[in-house]
Amino acid sequence: MVQPSLHEILKAIIALFIIVDPLGNVPIFISLTENMSPAERRKTFRVAVIVSFVLLMVFAVLGQQLLSVFGISIYSFMVAGGILLMVIAIKILVFGGWEERAISPESVGAVPIACPLLAGPGAITTTILILQTSGLVVTILSVFVISLIVWLVFYFIDPIHNFLGKTGSAVIARVMAIFIAAIAIGFIVEGLKHYMIL
Repeated sequence: MVQPSLHEILKAIIALFIIVDPLGNVPIFISLTENMSPAERRKTFRVAVIVSFVLLMVFAVLGQQLLSVFGISIYSFMVAGGILLMVIAIKILVFGGWEERAISPESVGAVPIACPLLAGPGAITTTILILQTSGLVVTILSVFVISLIVWLVFYFIDPIHNFLGKTGSAVIARVMAIFIAAIAIGFIVEGLKHYMIL
């Protein structure tokens, strides 16, 4: 068994971090939980971390099998995932973020914070592609590290928000959106390249 290199692991973590974008989403996390008590907010963030971790881990372990069940090639998934990522990037660049609002405090941790904000189509696509290109060990490690980073962001969310301010948060969100768009183009080009060769 070939041991993954540190470069592979770091590359996977950085790619997933850019897509999940916990820092850029801080203003959204704050707005979704602003009317909650400290205890409710902690519970909401705990649910969000657990749900997003489980979702990404399922795709990390069963990503290939899920594609096979639906008869989808990784190249088709790359193109579809790239288009979805591009839509997300454009939405963040134009509107500054997501506009969904939870119906009740009990559900906000799972929807929309865990999905689609943390473990959305972009993160799921990236997880499956890491699995395909770097293997299971790298994928699991990257999901675990990103989940830990998300938990840390939630734990220190108020100081982070106060430090960044509204302008800083908006700038980070839009800069990350540009990176997301670049990754999306890479996915689409790689997927289409396969069909052009055929």
